[in-house]
Amino acid sequence: MIQPIYLYGSEVLREKAAPADLSKKEELAKLIEDLRDTLKRSEGCGLAAPQIGVSLRVLIVDGDEMEEVYPYLKGFKRVMINPEVLEESASLCEYEEGCLSVPGVYCTVRRPERIKVRYWDETFTEREEEFDKFACRMVQHEMSHLDGVLFTDLVAPIRRKMISKKLINISHGKVATRYNAKVK
Repeated sequence: MIQPIYLYGSEVLREKAAPADLSKKEELAKLIEDLRDTLKRSEGCGLAAPQIGVSLRVLIVDGDEMEEVYPYLKGFKRVMINPEVLEESASLCEYEEGCLSVPGVYCTVRRPERIKVRYWDETFTEREEEFDKFACRMVQHEMSHLDGVLFTDLVAPIRRKMISKKLINISHGKVATRYNAKVK
């Protein structure tokens, strides 16, 4: 079911999400379905459970929306339950990021170039996987949501000051989106 996306200023986006209970398979399957439906409707490339008001460590990424810019992302789809970074490269890279919870704001963010992640997939199978390029960026961005961190927290102070008026407007619901959104 399509859920509203919580916008900048919503408390749930600042909470450290709780680990998902893997024994609650039906509840998690429903949450994953809601994440998929909501992501598809919003035409984004990733969504974390806190963005639909559920403070659990679950996220999805879907590279198909980025295929025109990054052809290697065609078919790149992951569901990650309780993901944790096992390793990250010392080398950093910069990409411009945006977020469904921070509509209309885009900033260059530095993050590790490569990461290795352990997670459980939607079949509740434990996996370890390495990510690089923009796939790595997508996973890191969504994992940040699970810790209550937004990409705007990771930009240079001068850039944060430049976008502060937009962030205030978003937190007051003064923003247009092509998807159902709310601040709570």
